[in-house]
Amino acid sequence: MGVCSCFGNDVDTFYNSLLAGQSGVVPITKFDASDFPTNFAAQIEKFDHENLVDRKNARRYDDAITYAVVSAKKALQQAGLDNSANADAVEKLDKRRAGVLIGSGIGGSTVFHQGVKKYFEAGHRKITPFFIPYTLTNMGSALAAIDLGFMGPNYSISTACATANYAFVNAANHIRNGDADLIVAGGSEAALTPIVLGGFVACRALSKRRDSPAEASRPWDKDRDGFVMGEGAGVLVMESLQHAQERGADILAEYLGGALTCDAHHMTDPREDGLGVFTCIERAISNANIDKDAVNYINAHATSTKVGDVAEIRALTKVFSDPSRIKMNATKSMIGHSLGASGGMEAIATIKAIQTGKLHPTLNQVDLVDEMGSIDTCPEQRSLEITAGLSNSFGFGGHNSVVIFGPYKQ
Repeated sequence: MGVCSCFGNDVDTFYNSLLAGQSGVVPITKFDASDFPTNFAAQIEKFDHENLVDRKNARRYDDAITYAVVSAKKALQQAGLDNSANADAVEKLDKRRAGVLIGSGIGGSTVFHQGVKKYFEAGHRKITPFFIPYTLTNMGSALAAIDLGFMGPNYSISTACATANYAFVNAANHIRNGDADLIVAGGSEAALTPIVLGGFVACRALSKRRDSPAEASRPWDKDRDGFVMGEGAGVLVMESLQHAQERGADILAEYLGGALTCDAHHMTDPREDGLGVFTCIERAISNANIDKDAVNYINAHATSTKVGDVAEIRALTKVFSDPSRIKMNATKSMIGHSLGASGGMEAIATIKAIQTGKLHPTLNQVDLVDEMGSIDTCPEQRSLEITAGLSNSFGFGGHNSVVIFGPYKQ
């Protein structure tokens, strides 16, 4: 697993910060946001690429690309497949059967913003030649593969906030179909720019709780008023069991299954009856070939929006006859909503929960909506032996994605 987050680039530090209930939401310092009704986010400050990107490219790349490359290499380090410490293992890897599927919801928004600014200030001759390549959503996957020499399946899925889960499902399908032995998969996003912040403000999607940013992301709370922007990346090294065993890999968890559906309803709002999400969860459980009762933990999408939070709960209560037996939390209450990267970061939180038996708390639960019923939303840290953990991600356009992880048992 590899992560870039407001808590740093180390997976254990990232999860320990979540377990401690630490909020990463702070006033924006990347640019002057004082005139915006929302002037806070879970931003990455003083990012350290740890020499995983050379200095020249580190200056040129959009942050969305840098986060993708760094998180991919961090994941490969943990997988024992980095050139510096495990050159022999890397040499034995059939790179024609190793791929990269790291998506992004928006792509290189900083490069885009700077390019447009240059055009209006000084004309087209001042636009950087890297403007087009570094704004494309596929370039994180492409440049990571170029750096690593991975010649297998490589593309970028861009399904808004469902992006990373789409990458996991497709990576698993490629491996199951025999197209690859190993795929680096996930999502990366660095959309904290004036134009994107302004766009979400115009959509009336963001919280305006300027007086208390750390309390702004409040999933399922009656007083929620919108989501909080975040940024980062979350990447997994996914491989077939045979391939992992043959190279002596330390297997962290098992990908059990996943599914993808579309609401076919509205550009931004989910179906109020939750039918699309309900169908997606049902299909994911079927794809995983497990009983519904095996699912005892859910890392919810739970963005802290008025309509979205309730629609997800309605779908869950339709799927599970006794939702009170399930523990559920919301990672976004601490790290905000990192759009296309959110599913990747939440997959890591789900896998760490499986490994540690500890569930991080959900912040800012003061007065929950009535639809929550008796579901345990983890207002405090919980202990749980997870049998199957379900991670939800849904995106603008009605894109629904659900993945299920479980403990690896020999």
